[in-house]
Amino acid sequence: MTSPSSSGQVGPAEAWQRLADGNQRFVSDQSRHPNQDAARRTALVNAQHPFAVIFGCADSRLAAEIIFDVGLGDVFVVRTAGQVIDDAVLGSLEYSVAVLSVPLIVVLGHDSCGAVTATRDAVESGEMPPGFIRDLVERITPSVLTAKREGNDDLTAMIDEHVRQTSTRLAESSRVIADAIDAGRTAVVGVSYGLEDGTASVVSTTMPLTAG
Repeated sequence: MTSPSSSGQVGPAEAWQRLADGNQRFVSDQSRHPNQDAARRTALVNAQHPFAVIFGCADSRLAAEIIFDVGLGDVFVVRTAGQVIDDAVLGSLEYSVAVLSVPLIVVLGHDSCGAVTATRDAVESGEMPPGFIRDLVERITPSVLTAKREGNDDLTAMIDEHVRQTSTRLAESSRVIADAIDAGRTAVVGVSYGLEDGTASVVSTTMPLTAG
């Protein structure tokens, strides 16, 4: 099944609505699996026009195209453990905004996140993990500490806080992204995904999500 999509034809609210509709189909076991045929593959050989970029956790249970029921060329996907920002991530997101003109950035976290769990454990025990896992923990620590300062020791609250802080940090770290948000060309939506029921719930947004 093939359907058209072009970032030049939709705004941030409509882009989110497409993802929300796809997620609802996924949750209700009515996925359409659009844009996954040979015709779509051929149509994308010379150019791509994704309508959103999804910056999500690298967890194997968080396959963006599946949970939002989209296909080839629909979304530009960037993934790291715990959706941790680094220079490569910022460069990839700036490319999606400046070159591909995507109107929506989705920051996608999920419950039972191993990276946030490791960070909570490190904060509470005072023992840091070895190797480069330590770098992940250090970058997530501010989110865990904020949640704890607000009296939220629940892991889900820490994960939601990390999604919010990551969303905010994108604009703080990138002038390209900040300018696109200020001009209304791009919005950032923070989302938390439930592993059990498959629902993608909004936890933060830079603009109203009602199209039109």
